[in-house]
Amino acid sequence: MSHRKFSAPRHGHVGFLPKKRAARHRGKVKSFPKDDPTKPIHLTAFMGYKAGMTHILREVDKPGSKMNKKEVVEAVTILETPPLVIVGIIGYIETPRGLRTFKTVFAEHLSEDCRRRFYKNWYKAKRKAFTKYAKKWQDELGQKDIEKDLNKMKKYCSVIRVVAHTQMKLLRKRQKKAHIMEIQVNGGTVVEKVDWAKEHLEKQVPISSVFSQDEMIDVIGVTKGKGFKGV
Repeated sequence: MSHRKFSAPRHGHVGFLPKKRAARHRGKVKSFPKDDPTKPIHLTAFMGYKAGMTHILREVDKPGSKMNKKEVVEAVTILETPPLVIVGIIGYIETPRGLRTFKTVFAEHLSEDCRRRFYKNWYKAKRKAFTKYAKKWQDELGQKDIEKDLNKMKKYCSVIRVVAHTQMKLLRKRQKKAHIMEIQVNGGTVVEKVDWAKEHLEKQVPISSVFSQDEMIDVIGVTKGKGFKGV
């Protein structure tokens, strides 16, 4: 190991270590906020796309700092967040080894940009994904099956999450394949959560229903990477 003559503060932000190529492009939520049954039912995460950057002029409110009550220019990133579409419900049960998926219910109609995610090559594919599952919603036996799954979720599950996808058609991007993620539903009892999720299947959820203005939120993102650069 190299030896330095003088001690010095560490370099770089520990939060961004290890500095290596990201394993996944779409950020993964490692832990959702703690559930509080007294609050109304709400989603805990949202997906957006970087539209660009600009700068703002703001007044610093930091007593004791030299910059206090002075104006500073700061760089800001603008994110585009078209409404998400909810297409599934997943119930988790608690086991000694952590959470385990118990039951999953999908919506009857999945849009094209959502189904593209299940294929590597859309134009060559037969596009049969979820065609048999959709028939479940049409006959009585299938609907009973779905109701049975939902009732089992209400009885045994402790965590309810919804499967949501982005709407690529609303973005001015080249990509047509939607991004899909699980989002935890917090607030209310498990029964209320399952009912809420069932009502919102195939419906759009705007970002205003998830976050309010001036709220402090965490952001998960991946840089495009700059490789090894010189000084």
